[in-house]
Amino acid sequence: MSSRRRFLATLASPLLAQAPEPIIDIHQHTNYSGRTDAELIAHQREMGISKTVLLPAGSKFGLAAGAGGNDTVVAIARQYPGEYRFFANELPDIPETRSVIEKYLKMGAIGIGEQKFHVEVRSKAIDLVASIAREHRVPVLMHFEHNTYNLGIEELAKVLERYPQVNFIGHAQTWWGNINRNHKQAEMYPKTPVARGGLTDRLLSDYPNMYGDMSAGSGLNSMLRDEEHARGFLERHQNKLLFGSDCNDRKAGSAECLGTKIIAAIRRLAPEKRIERKILCDNASKLLKIPV
Repeated sequence: MSSRRRFLATLASPLLAQAPEPIIDIHQHTNYSGRTDAELIAHQREMGISKTVLLPAGSKFGLAAGAGGNDTVVAIARQYPGEYRFFANELPDIPETRSVIEKYLKMGAIGIGEQKFHVEVRSKAIDLVASIAREHRVPVLMHFEHNTYNLGIEELAKVLERYPQVNFIGHAQTWWGNINRNHKQAEMYPKTPVARGGLTDRLLSDYPNMYGDMSAGSGLNSMLRDEEHARGFLERHQNKLLFGSDCNDRKAGSAECLGTKIIAAIRRLAPEKRIERKILCDNASKLLKIPV
């Protein structure tokens, strides 16, 4: 029997070795630029994603991409519980904010966001969202875009200090532009080399409750604009960075697929394999309590 077990183990080991490494995508949307649910599901599987976190829109705005709301993300997570999780979301400055977000948190949402609305970072609106997150012990994902969404990123440190129990996840053009010490806030996709010590770099270093979402063209640009800087940045913040795609592609794996490009860049620029695995899977698994 012992010989037989060794023989079966020998046959199984090549198959186990070929099993794909898990990847958690913390940033996707339903109905993204008109993409159907079937196309989304196929895209994520083709991209090799093990678990996907769906971020809904608020009741009045589709996150500038026609993204679906809370009920749409719940529906997919209920249909594919092994592959999908979801956040709850609502505009932060309307009377229904608390009741809507708490409704979906009680239904199983594991975070709040994507908060992508025209409010000041230091405001009663963000205080409300942060207080809900604190009470329910979930993170908040925020889209920072100069003069458009979550205005005044320079004030973010004060929010982090006010809510040390709440984990915040930074995302988008102004968040990633500020890896550069000399960043001009109006510039969305800078191509110049990075001077270390920008606001984003400092927030990730100084605040245990600050994380970074690598998704979208802004996350990809933050690596490709200065690859030497990117290697050091990935190493320096290896426990704080999370892979997300935030792409509306219909076809994964193609040269045009943004999510595929981000995965490839992380794999190429991460100084060590263990750092790659943290960013593509382990950090999100730990922060969002997603088993893989």
